[in-house]
Amino acid sequence: MITGILLAAGTGSRFGSNKLLHPLPDGTPIAIAAARTLLKSVEHGVAVLPDTNPQLADLLHAEGMEIIYCPEAAQGMGKSLACGVAASQNSSGWIIALADMPYIQTGTVTSVAKSLRTGVSIVAPSYQGKRGHPVGFGREFYSDLVQLNGDQGARQLLSKHASSLQLIPCEDAGILADIDQPSDLAIHSATFPVSLT
Repeated sequence: MITGILLAAGTGSRFGSNKLLHPLPDGTPIAIAAARTLLKSVEHGVAVLPDTNPQLADLLHAEGMEIIYCPEAAQGMGKSLACGVAASQNSSGWIIALADMPYIQTGTVTSVAKSLRTGVSIVAPSYQGKRGHPVGFGREFYSDLVQLNGDQGARQLLSKHASSLQLIPCEDAGILADIDQPSDLAIHSATFPVSLT
């Protein structure tokens, strides 16, 4: 069983409001679009949230995500990732996705999941030579993942095991497109389709 972990515990301070609830041009909240894409390619979905966003938790739960609250989320993305993996310890692998990246294509996530199912240890998509999201980890990295902390997420783990990383070249610019501030929405709306679901 591959579990998709949606990291949705960030504060969104640069956005100026709760960005994960902000609607895309088609009206879908940013985090919900990301969740729907992830859930199409995995057997189980886990959303990691702080304990301060009940509205987002309700919406993600309605989509089929298991909600995990991470009290230590303020310590950084690594801690949230560790919480999500620990809550799904019986999985055979994990796909780590960011809730502020709603433009990733379903086929890209499916390719990452397929690679994990065939025994690849670490896998990520790449666009024009740049590694993007989501990143998949095999079962053998469970112990490393649950010990992550800080704001680097799994970046140090990827660097340490660079020789095990398999990149999947794709034509999906969405793997590099996150939303940090309102201007990003205007920029990306010119590049990506209005409806993502």
